Amino acid sequence: MSTPSGGGPLAGVRVIDLTSVIMGPYATHILADMGADVIKVESPEGDSFRGYRPLRHEGMSGSFLNLHRNKRGIVLDLKRAPAREALDLLIRGADVFVHNLRPRAAKKLRLDYETVRAQREDIVYCGAYGFGADGPYGDKAAYDDLIQAGSGLAALYGSVHGEPQYCPTVICDKIAGQTVANAILGALFHRVRGGGGQAIEVPMFETAIEFMLVEHYGGGAFDPPLGRIGFQRLLSAQRRPYRTADGHACILPYSDQNWRDFFAFIGRDDLVQDARFRTLPERVQNIDVLYALVGEEASRRTTAQWVEFCDRVSIPCMPVMDLNDLHADPHVRAVGLFEQAEHPSEGAYRPVRSPVRFSATPYRLRSHAPRLGEHTREILEELGLSEANIEAITGSHGGAC
Repeated sequence: MSTPSGGGPLAGVRVIDLTSVIMGPYATHILADMGADVIKVESPEGDSFRGYRPLRHEGMSGSFLNLHRNKRGIVLDLKRAPAREALDLLIRGADVFVHNLRPRAAKKLRLDYETVRAQREDIVYCGAYGFGADGPYGDKAAYDDLIQAGSGLAALYGSVHGEPQYCPTVICDKIAGQTVANAILGALFHRVRGGGGQAIEVPMFETAIEFMLVEHYGGGAFDPPLGRIGFQRLLSAQRRPYRTADGHACILPYSDQNWRDFFAFIGRDDLVQDARFRTLPERVQNIDVLYALVGEEASRRTTAQWVEFCDRVSIPCMPVMDLNDLHADPHVRAVGLFEQAEHPSEGAYRPVRSPVRFSATPYRLRSHAPRLGEHTREILEELGLSEANIEAITGSHGGAC
């Protein structure tokens, strides 16, 4: 690794990325935004996430444009010997190798840790799996819905709404992706301190369970349990965005002072001394009553009136925003979260900048998401391969093989 020089804190770090869809690509998205040279290796068919509509050109969906900015793309048909040899050359010059193949498939393709480590002894190797390799689910297919079901997340909806539901975002994929990025950063730091490379396993299933139990574990953490697992405040059926006179809002009195101010605002000073509501532990035990009260009062005023009052006395409050309206939010506009960019082939688009700010090595959009195989020849030339070898790998197309 070289020292960062204005290209982000990970400038000089090279990542070979054999992941697809969301979990792994989200991890390498984070690393790329920090300045790492992420080389996305795809089969001739390409990452399936490329194809979702709407799009302007095949293989370049809007979500793909945002997820894969600041990366380079190479197509290698790893079933062919010349392409596999090129991958080995890439590994020799890399700091990180990450894939989301199931353990058995990785072994069959000779992409297991021992084989990769033979090319670069101090490589940071990360397998992003659905399930831990040592368990009975180790070779089971994994998708976000499956992990939501198995981790207890879907059942939480049942506790509140009567039947299990899926969260309408690939939350387990993205949690695991962030965990992959964090684990890789930890391993790189370990290597910089002289510890050498190592293999990392990040399983979605176990990661999601640990994530879910952060607040819900409660009495279940004791042996024997002191109560059922589940955080009472979050499992209240009354906890929801409240209907106001003209929309919906999150109105969330939380601290002792928040509730005193709220009771005064709605003309219920008598509740200030109510033993059920004096302290946080007491309020949690009676949270259904409090949330029902907020729900009743919310419709008496407009969203703007609630926001004005709550902001004035520091009660957490936000209007319910539609995803389609986020770009117009005044705070989002002021901090420049949505950028304007021009992709060489896809035209104008709005990438979401990295929300993380580094004072010495700030984020910048260095390059746009690659078309399938866009940098194949460039990368192969960097490896010092002859024209004949490049042709053997790419065929007559100069990219996809």
